[in-house]
Amino acid sequence: MKNPVSTTAAPGAIGPYSQAIDTGSMLYASGQIPINPIDGTIPEGIKAQTAQSLANVKAILDAAGLTLNNVVKTTVFLADMNDFAAMNEVYAEAFKAPYPARSAVAVRELPKKVLVEIEVIAVR
Repeated sequence: MKNPVSTTAAPGAIGPYSQAIDTGSMLYASGQIPINPIDGTIPEGIKAQTAQSLANVKAILDAAGLTLNNVVKTTVFLADMNDFAAMNEVYAEAFKAPYPARSAVAVRELPKKVLVEIEVIAVR
């Protein structure tokens, strides 16, 4: 079973991919960059961008009937690893113990020159 998940409460896909794929027992959400789905703006600064990326993740999870508590793995892509501590402050407010497994990596550049992108895997 491979069902696409889509919501207007998160930015639409910028290419040939789904916002998320629900397999029935697992949800694989595409990376969310900090675009406000209402007006298309991108907030300033790593903390605001992390909060917006997480809001987009939450919207996709909600569309699938899930919450951040269902997340078992996250990957955080940073344009600058110097932003790790500030990103982590916002991230720590969103997730509660037991925390999902996580990878955080610096990349050369992200779409639309944003500072952060977050993808998740969740279980039912």
